[in-house]
Amino acid sequence: MIEKLEKIFQRYDEVSKLMSNPVIAADQQKSRDLGKEYRTLEQVVKSGQRYKKVYHDFNGSKELLDSTSDPEMKSLAQEEYDRLKIELARLEEEMKILLIPPDPNDTKNFIMEIRAGTGGEEAAIFAADLYRMYTRYSERKGWKVELMDWNDTAKGGFKEIVFAVSGEGAYGVMKYESGVHRVQRVPETEAQGRVHTSAASVVVLPEVEDVEIEINPADLQLDTYRSGGKGGQNVNKVETAVRITHKPSGIIVACQQERSQFQNRERAMKMLRAKLYELKLEEQTKSTAAQRKSMVKSGDRSDKIRTYNFPQNRLTDHRIGFTIYSLDRVINGELDELIDQLRIAERAEKLQNATA
Repeated sequence: MIEKLEKIFQRYDEVSKLMSNPVIAADQQKSRDLGKEYRTLEQVVKSGQRYKKVYHDFNGSKELLDSTSDPEMKSLAQEEYDRLKIELARLEEEMKILLIPPDPNDTKNFIMEIRAGTGGEEAAIFAADLYRMYTRYSERKGWKVELMDWNDTAKGGFKEIVFAVSGEGAYGVMKYESGVHRVQRVPETEAQGRVHTSAASVVVLPEVEDVEIEINPADLQLDTYRSGGKGGQNVNKVETAVRITHKPSGIIVACQQERSQFQNRERAMKMLRAKLYELKLEEQTKSTAAQRKSMVKSGDRSDKIRTYNFPQNRLTDHRIGFTIYSLDRVINGELDELIDQLRIAERAEKLQNATA
């Protein structure tokens, strides 16, 4: 452990010096990458320095315990030895977690897609509920939410809705939300009071830079159309909305939120890069055993991950077997308790895989 930490301390010093180099500072991409690495290393270094001190103090107390014959001194040394042994074990577990390589996407912004699944209009209304839940949570975190594309229904639901969220570490917090979300409740139109089950799917994509994904312009088909307002109203007589088809993959993206065709095209390209990046990652991780075994974040958007039972005010996350009876708070954007549990489960999985 000490040897690993010394290498990290050395790299931390190297990065600190590089960041103060005017030549490096002039390169925005390099400077940004070094800044991210510095912030990641900083947390490890702070905990590592504490671990190193306790490690040396523990060895010192052990030497004193072995060498002294004075009963009073031996008793004091034993007390110090026992205390430091517990502290060292705690810090060692903390360091094992910190030394697990972080997901490079965790610091990024994200794009979220919510689509109504089985259940007709009720599924569309649930998709709208999820959209409000995530936007309220994002606002509580101080993140910026930007609507990109939508297909709404007459009763206030969404067949699909796409939006971007910008904020420090936003993807790392929300990456667990990908999958199928199931709702059980009595629809407003249900005269008999029967509970209906419907579903919506959620996809969370990390936002990627141009340099991370190269796109050949010849592979793109660009179509324009008039953007529509919510409720089916046409709010623009000019074709400002943009639909882009990536011919090699068949991926189609669209954006209609902005006032100009140029802005909508830029946003649609951002979405396309995120989808192509996801495709690239899926291909890379198909043969990775740890990814396949992961219960918390499988990456499979068809996995049923959560049930929202309104009659019982109950939410269950099936991946980790976690249930809370405060669905009313969660659906209003209070997601921290749930996300904390998912983070703990993912960390435990990573630690198990790292020591296996």
